[in-house]
Amino acid sequence: MNSDSSPLPKSDSELNIDPWADPPRETATVEPIPTPLEIETPDLNQVVILNNSSSENEVTIWEQRVAQLQQQERMLKQQIASLQDSYTQQITEMQTAMSRVVQESLRDLEQRRQTLQLAVEQLERRQERIRQEMKTTFAGVSQDLAIRVQGFKDYLVGSLQDLATAAEQLDLVPQTDDSEMVEVREAKPAKNTSGNPQFAEQGFEDQARRIRQLLDQYRTRPDYYGPPWQLRRTFEPVHAERASQWFFTQGGKGALRSLGTRLQNILVASSIISVLTDLYDDRLRTLILANSPERLGEWRRGLQDCLGISRGDFGPEQGLVLFEAPEALAAKAERIVKEGDLPFIIIDETEDKISLSLLQFPLWLAFAPDPQFPSYSSDRY
Repeated sequence: MNSDSSPLPKSDSELNIDPWADPPRETATVEPIPTPLEIETPDLNQVVILNNSSSENEVTIWEQRVAQLQQQERMLKQQIASLQDSYTQQITEMQTAMSRVVQESLRDLEQRRQTLQLAVEQLERRQERIRQEMKTTFAGVSQDLAIRVQGFKDYLVGSLQDLATAAEQLDLVPQTDDSEMVEVREAKPAKNTSGNPQFAEQGFEDQARRIRQLLDQYRTRPDYYGPPWQLRRTFEPVHAERASQWFFTQGGKGALRSLGTRLQNILVASSIISVLTDLYDDRLRTLILANSPERLGEWRRGLQDCLGISRGDFGPEQGLVLFEAPEALAAKAERIVKEGDLPFIIIDETEDKISLSLLQFPLWLAFAPDPQFPSYSSDRY
């Protein structure tokens, strides 16, 4: 039965019923109520099929979603693993770089520490040397004064003896011609032409006086723009003491204790060369012995600086000559002696052995290492 075909109930106006009157009981009719069997119901099989198809679609969608999420999870894991590897590699590289930087910094600091230690040790040695020089300065000055007084005394005695001898030889007979005048000339000391100078002997007072005068001039009145072959550098009392010892105590041949650096030794040798050049002029030929070209180069530069000479003053036939072997130097010195000139031999501190063939010549100077301080090995000029 179709539910749409059932009659609808009529309104009160259509039924002509007075709403204020009592309803008549006899004429009232009641429409029949449809039974439940008359209600239209959907097909259950269709509903089950629809529900099954929708459930399968939803399961498929969720499976696809799960698969996508699993793929994203794998991708994220791969990315995380690659990032971890990259991070680990960067950390390793950074650690390696930091380790290398730290090692280099430590190495630089160690080198600086060693350099500072060497500088401190050198300063301490210099301080100790200055203290010793200060202790011995008064004694050295006193000895120098005593030598000067004794030399002046010897000069006065010799002059008085010469004056007495000259007075005995004078002709005291009066001259007939009053216009004649006796010309008195100052007696000049004869230039020493001997091949073996002896600065410490009594017969060389004038020469010794000239040596002291030059050393005092170098020490008190340095001339930094003087002529070539004259000392142009500051000359301290310790340098003058070494030069005086070589001239007057050792007589122009012997070894002097090193001053600690090659520059200081060159300064002392330059003062001696300057004095000998003033005494013997062109007859002096200076020969320098050192066991390496580097040390000979330092000697050449140092002598050029101290004496105001040029490279042209170094050569086999003039000025200064440099040697690495003592045999060649000895042969050259013998030729100089045969030519009538005077060889002056200078031996560097690094020469631990001196050839006996060099000791036969009248002028030689060797620098001996100071036992209290280590010898210099690579100090630059």
